[in-house]
Amino acid sequence: MSLAERHPRNDGPPRGRPRSEAVERAIIEGVMRLLEEGVPLAELSIERVARTAGVGKATIYRRWSGKEELFADVLRAAEPPGPPLPGTSMRDDLVALLEQARVRGLAKRTSAILTNVHAQMKSSPKIWAAYETTVLEPRRRIGLEILRRGQRNGELRTDVDIELLSDMFIGPVLVRSVLRPDADLPDDLAAQVVDTLLEGLRPVSSAAHRS
Repeated sequence: MSLAERHPRNDGPPRGRPRSEAVERAIIEGVMRLLEEGVPLAELSIERVARTAGVGKATIYRRWSGKEELFADVLRAAEPPGPPLPGTSMRDDLVALLEQARVRGLAKRTSAILTNVHAQMKSSPKIWAAYETTVLEPRRRIGLEILRRGQRNGELRTDVDIELLSDMFIGPVLVRSVLRPDADLPDDLAAQVVDTLLEGLRPVSSAAHRS
């Protein structure tokens, strides 16, 4: 989804929309440039962002209600986009979802923006809340829907708590990428986590059939 789609406006004829998209991109890149230069989040005022991007403050406020919303979009833009889920099975979709998390973990290790901002966000509850609402929660909803679909399709036992199960799947990847930043993130990590957990979570009839 583009920035223009996330912030719809009726501010002119269709021919003006590409220019609006370019302005939003310039603002976001301006924030990224300041972060790369080591400017703390607390010192990134709307005035400073406007000067760096070469726009007026009103231009920013027409698109974002404040810097919390703007920074959530900056983080979204800085993180690697995830590929579409294959949709072939619950197992394949879970592997694809965890692979996205693994790739984001690798990106945080090599990106000064992601590393510094994630560290600073903890001291700014409003920015963290905006990031959680606009970035983390949508990903969690996708994972929960994959598990619900697996239960409906008979790929997953129906007596398990999918809220807890969602955390169990993503937990190992987060531990290695966040709590143990020097731990390995091998290419097959997502498949290892999913296949290990699914061995004990398949319906009894499916497990018997596999054996």
